[in-house]
Amino acid sequence: MTVFATYNIKGGVGKTSTAVNLAYLAAREGRRTLLWDLDPQGAASYMFRVRPRVKGGGHALVTRKRPIETALKATDFDNLDLLPADFSYRNMDLELDDTKKRTTRLGQLLKSVDDDYDVIFLDCPPSISLVSENVMHAADTLLVPLIPATLSLRTFDQLVQFVAESKGSRPELVAFFSMADRRKRLHRDVIEAIPRDGTRVADTVIPALSIIEQMAERQAPVPAFAPTSRAALCYEELWAEVRPS
Repeated sequence: MTVFATYNIKGGVGKTSTAVNLAYLAAREGRRTLLWDLDPQGAASYMFRVRPRVKGGGHALVTRKRPIETALKATDFDNLDLLPADFSYRNMDLELDDTKKRTTRLGQLLKSVDDDYDVIFLDCPPSISLVSENVMHAADTLLVPLIPATLSLRTFDQLVQFVAESKGSRPELVAFFSMADRRKRLHRDVIEAIPRDGTRVADTVIPALSIIEQMAERQAPVPAFAPTSRAALCYEELWAEVRPS
């Protein structure tokens, strides 16, 4: 089982779009795939037409009063299941703080479905928190979407430092540019300027396209409703760069 997490300290950079589209692509090629919507806003759950609610909320999951497998929901797509968001996830830091092994609990929960899935995606809320520390321990690969802006590079430096200071196992960091417009000189300059020494930067750049914004309206991944679009092809290229062998 390989665990990916779409993560950034900043919000509004394309984490959910990436998680939804790559999870769909993984499932489409026959991999048993699970997406856990960890963001209390529940955008990924909405994209898959699943109500963002877990009976007992985050507390029940973290304390294991509700086995994780009983909270899973099927999506409209073969091989793709969803662990929905819940508004109570906003308090998940507090729930984790009350448990033993507070920084590894989410990874332990995922082990209970280890034999059921080939790939798991974690769609993470934007923060540096105890949930973030759990994600660092649980994920094999951290997918970090960056908007081509100067402040994004500064935030990325903070994230690299956060990962470096995390205790225990550290995920591979894969940054990629999202919501990019190469017509803008600033975007082109930032894409060229990002340090590539010691940090993996994907060759694929996800462009700023209205069809990606239509995911919320269509409630489906881009490759599902617009398989020949430029956006779909870009997500396919990104998946080809990061997918496990």
